[in-house]
Amino acid sequence: AFLAIKNPLKVILDPITQPLSWLLDGSLAFFHAVPWFILIPALLMLTYYATRRWGVTAFVAVSFLFLAFIDHYSYAVETLSIIFVCTMISVALGVPLGILMARSDTMQKISIPILDMLQTLPTFVYLIPAIVFFGIGMVPGLMATVIFVLPAPIRLTHLGVASTPKSLLEAAEAFGATPRQTLWKVELPYALPQIMTGLNQTIMLSLSMVVIAALVGANGLGVPVVRALNTVNTALGFESGFIIVVVAIMLDRMLRLKGGGE
Repeated sequence: AFLAIKNPLKVILDPITQPLSWLLDGSLAFFHAVPWFILIPALLMLTYYATRRWGVTAFVAVSFLFLAFIDHYSYAVETLSIIFVCTMISVALGVPLGILMARSDTMQKISIPILDMLQTLPTFVYLIPAIVFFGIGMVPGLMATVIFVLPAPIRLTHLGVASTPKSLLEAAEAFGATPRQTLWKVELPYALPQIMTGLNQTIMLSLSMVVIAALVGANGLGVPVVRALNTVNTALGFESGFIIVVVAIMLDRMLRLKGGGE
């Protein structure tokens, strides 16, 4: 079935593939071009600004030093660049779709079964259409990751917007707010904690797909894991898996805003 519709879909897929490839290449080039003595302090400042916790900032600094010490800094930077692009695409798609679900019962009825299906499929299944439609390389890895993580921002945005108290909506209506003003000044601010949780989950799920995406040509921390599997190198596999855990904890701590989630 995939092969039968591959050629007709080329008209749609080809214009998508090239911009995604440029976006990935640009992100990788940027993260590699920025020297470590600029990138790491910038990330540490962002971490402290988001969390207002010196302990978390120190943990992130030690994590980067550890990555450099065992020569996995370049892999980690590649992974961060892929996660950055994946998160941008997922949030850009997921937040509007979540708002539509909250505003439209029809959209909600259509979306929930699809989201349930996407969240129950095994991760390797996402690679099959990605390879068929996009071949081998960074783009299929990105597309598989985006599809895998997309339910998180959609569901959490929908939950946040739909749970806005009726009293707030009625007050906004009483003051003459238009539907757009109500969305931007009442519903989205109220839903912001849920949206930020969706962002956190998007990044965590993206990181969990790095090994799977490496099987189809994506760069990052999944590459040494796949190499360890191919060579049955237990030490390299354990080391690479441990690094992924360190990066996951580091990103999770960086995204915990002050006063939320702890």
